[in-house]
Amino acid sequence: MSSEVEARAEFDLIRYAQCWEDADILVKALQPNKGGIYLSIASAGDNALAILSQSPERVVAVDLNVTQLNCLALRVAAYKELTHPELLELIGSRPSQQRANLYQRCRPLLEKHEQAFWDSKSAEIAQGIGGAGKFERYFALFKNRIIPLIHSRKTIEQLISGGDIDYRKNFYNKVWNNWRWRILFKVFFSRFVMGRMGRDPSFFQYVEGSVSDRILERAKHALTELNPLENPYLQWILTGEHPYALPFALREENFDAIRNNLDRLEWRQSSIEAYLEEAGANAIAGYNLSDIFEYMSEHSFTTLLDKLIEAGAPGARLAYWNMLAPREAPTSYHDRLKPLPAFSANLHLEDKAFFYSKFIVEEVI
Repeated sequence: MSSEVEARAEFDLIRYAQCWEDADILVKALQPNKGGIYLSIASAGDNALAILSQSPERVVAVDLNVTQLNCLALRVAAYKELTHPELLELIGSRPSQQRANLYQRCRPLLEKHEQAFWDSKSAEIAQGIGGAGKFERYFALFKNRIIPLIHSRKTIEQLISGGDIDYRKNFYNKVWNNWRWRILFKVFFSRFVMGRMGRDPSFFQYVEGSVSDRILERAKHALTELNPLENPYLQWILTGEHPYALPFALREENFDAIRNNLDRLEWRQSSIEAYLEEAGANAIAGYNLSDIFEYMSEHSFTTLLDKLIEAGAPGARLAYWNMLAPREAPTSYHDRLKPLPAFSANLHLEDKAFFYSKFIVEEVI
């Protein structure tokens, strides 16, 4: 069975070279255990690898876009072949002059079609594979062209150096939140610009209201209520690296657990609907659904919910994000899918990937 978005969006490029969803709250939401099979949207692979670090029985990563699976395949090869510092260099989290050599060490572990894909991406490898996607190039444009019109490098460094909450709020109100920030942010993160340069325009089909106003409010939360010193997503957007903080899957303390569990990971080009048909009833212990429901009509959303519930074991959790289009199980589903609103809301307050309006966790009954 195909997915609605499969018919509308293009899937012939790296859309996301990193997962722009906070795996810290994802792992807390799913609470992966050693006895379950977890189904994850692959994207660039980081969050499937984060789940893998918790030693479940198996993690299956699916994506409609084969280039996203190529990103995951190269990460898997890097975890097998490289040291942790070398992995960070290949990704682009740390400066490096040896990325081409690091890739050559990983290359023999790739399938032929994966080798052909990455052999054609020498410039992206040289810059760090974490910057190779359309979404990352969009952020690079923001870093290189927009932010310099708003703040100096010194001011950016002051921001990402963090401080206590009173300092952060004072700094935001008196230094960061000037008129140039508000105006240029709203232009750059408008529906038109984001759709043209960052995400596929079709992904906004079910979005209503101002895109930029909502993201600006969430950015304020990330810069004040949360500590920028601990936010790898914010740091990459502003600097193009991870100078102080790393996403879950790239942290040194998780490196060996991911490496040791790689034989429990599989990935395939598939819609989630097609995989669920194959999996059968009561097979899945938890779902990382990214923000796929953003791109679906209400009818397609509830049709997929039915299939997720059928394939989910009792107690299986669904974890997913709303960015701009509101999606969560209707009350008519609450006899089969238990909402966890307080738990979800508390995790959303911790979400360092600040552009999402809501984080949803629901549990199969």
